[in-house]
Amino acid sequence: MKLPKFSKETKNNHPIPPWMGDMDEGDFISCDTVFKMGGYWDIFDKCSFPCEEKGDIRYFVYNPIKHGGASADRRYPVLMWIHGLNCSIDGIRCVGYCGAEQYASRTYQDAMGGGAFIIVPLANEIRLEDDTIVGSWDEEYLPYLKAIYDKVCEENADHTGDRFIMGASSGGYVTWRMLELYGDYFKGGIPCASGYVPGKESLRQIDEAGIHLIVAHGRHDEMALFEECIKPIENELHNMRNCTCFFPEWVRNEDKGVSSINYGIEMGQHCIINPIQGNLMYTDGTCYDECLPDGITGWIREVLRA
Repeated sequence: MKLPKFSKETKNNHPIPPWMGDMDEGDFISCDTVFKMGGYWDIFDKCSFPCEEKGDIRYFVYNPIKHGGASADRRYPVLMWIHGLNCSIDGIRCVGYCGAEQYASRTYQDAMGGGAFIIVPLANEIRLEDDTIVGSWDEEYLPYLKAIYDKVCEENADHTGDRFIMGASSGGYVTWRMLELYGDYFKGGIPCASGYVPGKESLRQIDEAGIHLIVAHGRHDEMALFEECIKPIENELHNMRNCTCFFPEWVRNEDKGVSSINYGIEMGQHCIINPIQGNLMYTDGTCYDECLPDGITGWIREVLRA
């Protein structure tokens, strides 16, 4: 897939969001999140996993006992966050891009019940001279992601518990596929803004496996169109026993403004991972959705109790 270079020139060529005319009177555009990236990168350990087919896979791990002062006398959930297209090229920044970074904060760790391991694997992406991105997630990566998960859990066998997987855009595709392939392995998943969605039979199997889900998708998504991706299976998702659907009319930042991100192409409504990383809580303390009154951290805490 080709992506424009994230430059001032390409941004200036697309200054107005295509959905701007659909906004309600009194709404406003918000171009930045309240949370800032970079504050927790140094507490993620850099690791590598051998892979002949795709090249060695880099991944980052946050250990709540090693870096967060969590008790060594108990087990903690393990969260794997999967990035979207082009994100891995920037290395450690991908921990922020994929939605994982803020979950290493003391506030989020406490809100999840005292701590959580975090795994962030990186696809071996390269941008070619014609701006085509190669090396992104595909089916060949999936068993290796499972193997990385196994390795982290084996290395911390006395301290790891229930397993979750989450990701947005192409990371949403990976999330869905991992749930389809390894349903009994995971306690929960959060596929976001995915252009791929399972068929109805796969959804039935995921439901029967007892997997807890948050399916997040903006109704004005510019890239994974809601009408094409979610509408055909919306009823099935709502009828699943353990599925919470977060389908906001507008993807918003913590200041309640409609999210706009201009990277030469408008993708603010596609980047629903930003409010997910903001824990679906506004700066005034209210929640984005009444179905998730304590945000993502509260949902994880409740799933662990289930």
